[in-house]
Amino acid sequence: MNDVVAKENIKIEDMIYEIRGKQVMLDSDLARLYKCKNGTKTINLAVKRHINRFPERFMFQLTKDEYDYLRFQTETAKENNMSRSLPYAFTEEGVLHLATILKTKVATEVSIKIINAFVAMRKYISYNLLEQKYINNLVLEHDKRIKALADSLKKLIEKRILINKIEED
Repeated sequence: MNDVVAKENIKIEDMIYEIRGKQVMLDSDLARLYKCKNGTKTINLAVKRHINRFPERFMFQLTKDEYDYLRFQTETAKENNMSRSLPYAFTEEGVLHLATILKTKVATEVSIKIINAFVAMRKYISYNLLEQKYINNLVLEHDKRIKALADSLKKLIEKRILINKIEED
């Protein structure tokens, strides 16, 4: 795995996409990381032999629209030499099951790194959500204070106008 990462300058996090609200990896990226000789064919055959381990929440095939959108957003097909057929997307659980059926040292090592990448991304997203909530609370608090100051200023101006009218009379 380290050889693949070092030689090709691969960041696993860059291979994790959000599709259908799930973080997933594509079969072509997994084939590349797992050093499958026949590419996605090796992965797809292994999955077909153990299809009962891959319910849709672990693995699903992209629709044409999803695939086109992904290609447009990331130019994935050019970078990863994806086949022209619609790719399969594997969730974190699907990646873990894939490693158990491939049963190679590379698959085991890579899967550990992939799971670590999923966990790191989840922590990053969670931290950002907490930070965003904190910022939103600060903004709301400041909005309340600004509104209170504006109301006070408005009352002072109205008082001053009233005092000026009384003094004029």
